[in-house]
Amino acid sequence: MATYDLIVIGGGPAGYVGAIRAAQLGKKVACVENDRAGGTCLNWGCIPTKALLKNAELYHTLKHRADEFGLKIDGLDYDWSKVIGRSRNVSDKLAGGIEFLFKKNKIDYIRGTGGLAANGKVEVIDADGKSELYTTENVLLATGCVSRELPFLPFDGQKVIGSKEAMQLSEQPKSMVIIGAGAIGIEFAYFYASYGTEVTVVEMMDNVLPVEDGEVSKTLEKSLRKHGINILTATKTASADTSGDGVTLTVEPAAGGESQTISADVCLVAIGVAPVLPNNAEQIKLDDRGYIETDDNYQTSVPNVYAAGDIIGPPWLAHVASYEAVQAVEGIFKADHQPKKVKLFPGCTYCHPEVASIGLTEEKCKEQGLDYRVGKFPFMASGRALAVADAEGFVKIIFDKQHGEILGAHIIGHGATELIAELGLAMNMEATHEEIEATIHAHPTLAEAIHEATGDAFGHAIHI
Repeated sequence: MATYDLIVIGGGPAGYVGAIRAAQLGKKVACVENDRAGGTCLNWGCIPTKALLKNAELYHTLKHRADEFGLKIDGLDYDWSKVIGRSRNVSDKLAGGIEFLFKKNKIDYIRGTGGLAANGKVEVIDADGKSELYTTENVLLATGCVSRELPFLPFDGQKVIGSKEAMQLSEQPKSMVIIGAGAIGIEFAYFYASYGTEVTVVEMMDNVLPVEDGEVSKTLEKSLRKHGINILTATKTASADTSGDGVTLTVEPAAGGESQTISADVCLVAIGVAPVLPNNAEQIKLDDRGYIETDDNYQTSVPNVYAAGDIIGPPWLAHVASYEAVQAVEGIFKADHQPKKVKLFPGCTYCHPEVASIGLTEEKCKEQGLDYRVGKFPFMASGRALAVADAEGFVKIIFDKQHGEILGAHIIGHGATELIAELGLAMNMEATHEEIEATIHAHPTLAEAIHEATGDAFGHAIHI
């Protein structure tokens, strides 16, 4: 059997991107995947959830705001199986697209569970338990993560579920309690509440989306409450009872105090992720949380074995994983390339209103004693936002006071996850506020809010 230049174990955003980049560099490559090309993101995460959220936003708009648009709709209803089915169809199309890219780039796509073997070999065990060895010069581990359980509340796939089950429940639950108010928890809270499920979110930290700027988090919480979602922040889950038809949680204030019980048909646990190690990974050094440790070249403690993506730890984001995989592969095969580690990256939450951010929050700026200016522009003052009847939220940009460069940017509102790219580019190029203000933004667009927020930071805003 021919020796590969690279075998990638895992076909998600790190794995398939790393495999394709290596093939583009003229290398002989194989990618091993035990589920389907695209990994969790494409099949069970990023992509299908966005399809579900689009459905939810459309249904909620037609049900509650049709008259505002001059529409009359009698007997509006929905077919739950088709709602779920559309998201699965989207994933299937894209997964097929990844498989096409493998063929296009002459990458061998091997179905099975991959693991390390001795003497530069990779062992693959197929669905029937049959084992086969493949020889390779290099290995890239990109096995990702899965939803993390609570010790006293293990997943059963029906009453206690993770995100994978949440996006394909055959029947809509009448009630749901969600533990964790990060991006995954909040997105599913918005989705299910839009269709009338009674949703309660329990979060141990003081705010929903705890990693976001505090002002954004508070604004989102108000919006979610108006959407009918019950939110309990600064609250921890003490115990759970799953012996009945549903789930009953005992929760209490994180700082201590009187407990209360919450009952629901289904409990979604969205407290984070746990690493998925490849088979025979005992020889690889892990950090204290069980993630694979890598050096500046993304190499593990085992020579010629590299790792990228969620398996090497946070931030657990698809776009970060893809960036890391490209850096690792170019470091392996390009003599003049020094791989870069991730420092600056956008984070996005696709509920309604959307939330997107990059760089430092205002709280972090204060903690670090930075001298900064803040510029804000509300979408209520945006002609485009009013025209599309989606004027909730704002753009907030934090600038270094001395040099005028962006320290952080935070957006809540319609199109936030698209708008954040301009600010990421500006930060990557070390653009100053003068350069942003000197860039003509088309009118009417939501992107004008970036121009106006920049002007506001330095007393130049026109429309507020």
